[in-house]
Amino acid sequence: MMSYPQATSVEDFRRHLAAVQARIHAACERVGRDPAGVRLLPVSKTVDEAHIRLSYAAGCRQLGENKVQEAHRKWQAMADLPDLRWSVIGHLQSNKAKWVARFATEFQALDSLRLAAALQQRLQAEGRSLDVFVQVNTSGEASKYGLAPRDVQAFLAAMPAYPALRVRGLMTLALLSTDTARVRQCFIGLRTLRDQLRPGAPAGVDLGGLSMGMSGDFEIAIEEGATVVRVGQAIYGARALPDSHYWPGAASTGVG
Repeated sequence: MMSYPQATSVEDFRRHLAAVQARIHAACERVGRDPAGVRLLPVSKTVDEAHIRLSYAAGCRQLGENKVQEAHRKWQAMADLPDLRWSVIGHLQSNKAKWVARFATEFQALDSLRLAAALQQRLQAEGRSLDVFVQVNTSGEASKYGLAPRDVQAFLAAMPAYPALRVRGLMTLALLSTDTARVRQCFIGLRTLRDQLRPGAPAGVDLGGLSMGMSGDFEIAIEEGATVVRVGQAIYGARALPDSHYWPGAASTGVG
């Protein structure tokens, strides 16, 4: 298990970010990819405002958060940083769509038409649009959110009815396992599904993006085609308590 030292200064954050970028570059090199095709999304869930401000000073301009109300609170507290953008990467209940519509620039866990309709209505009221990734359950675990792979084609076919939602790709959470072959299979599954669906995707639905990979497995994800990696602990440091302490059923969140 990799240990993640805490970042407590701008210099720490610069060093951690450089180390993650070096790992991204190495993974790209192994499979002949251009590192410019991989976006690093730092995940700041459970991180306090002071440390987020240090990471901002070190260059972070878009942050991923699991819980929408926590993210909204941070967005309000850091309104003096207008170029800091927020990506909501965890499961969202339809009744919380109003929060996302108010401030997020990206939502990576779209997994139901009910939620799509709620977001569309709220975004229209705000006069905004939103980049979204459709979440797919590639591990088949009952504890995880996301559409079954067989349901994604019909879901995408319905998306033109929600024009405020700009589909940018697919997202998945791999199996939390030390068996890298099984982890890799989740990423291969998402890429293969995307490649199958891309030619027939409706106009306006862009399947170029694959959001997959976190602190413990993002190199494997990049080797299998990830265009966005969600990395928290390798940048901010190990969380004080396991994810299960913060949220029951944490295996189903967009943790990084």
